Amino acid sequence: MQILRCSSAVLLLIASSLAAPKTHTIVLGKAVAIKLPGAQGSETEARIRPLLIDDRLKEYTTGAAHDVTDRVFVIRRVFRLNDTLPSETGKPARFIWRLGGWLSVDRQTRRITQLNLPFFDPQISETSWFRDYAAYCGNSDDGGKAYAMVFQLGRRKPLLKQEFPGSSCPAPGWEREPLRVTFDPPGVEKAGFVVRSRNAEYDINSQEPDESKEPDKEDKP
Repeated sequence: MQILRCSSAVLLLIASSLAAPKTHTIVLGKAVAIKLPGAQGSETEARIRPLLIDDRLKEYTTGAAHDVTDRVFVIRRVFRLNDTLPSETGKPARFIWRLGGWLSVDRQTRRITQLNLPFFDPQISETSWFRDYAAYCGNSDDGGKAYAMVFQLGRRKPLLKQEFPGSSCPAPGWEREPLRVTFDPPGVEKAGFVVRSRNAEYDINSQEPDESKEPDKEDKP
């Protein structure tokens, strides 16, 4: 009888351990300051945080995370690049920090996916997220053309790819009703686009009136 009781207790412990799901942790660690190399030897300061899954370092990130859903969030990646010249063989490796693209992180599966945003330029693109939409200004591969871009996660093609003169723009602004995004590149007229299920269309109402223009005669009192 004593043996039977012990066996039952062991079986209960095994069953309870199998039923209890393992808890996983996804944490953004403490922020630290780094130097990002710029053009002609210049440097800019950025703050980065390690992305830890179950206390293991997976990626380095920068900027604020955006919750796409209550399960998935996106965050900007930053990485260390080997900057050692071939002639410097035998010396300690020299690494520099570089901005990367965007990561999608699933809190439930702990899966990290590198997002492929069309024409995204890590050096100049500033991304504005709303829901599962990313709006930013991108560049062609040769850097000769700039585009206003709207991309929705899960799609292969962007909802908007509009060429504009210039090279970059600040992070675009979003409005909820109607769903609209506004681009304001320097030296270029501000442009708004209404975002629909399959595309984004230019919103003529986004044009700001030119206050410097004289009113027509018939408009005068």
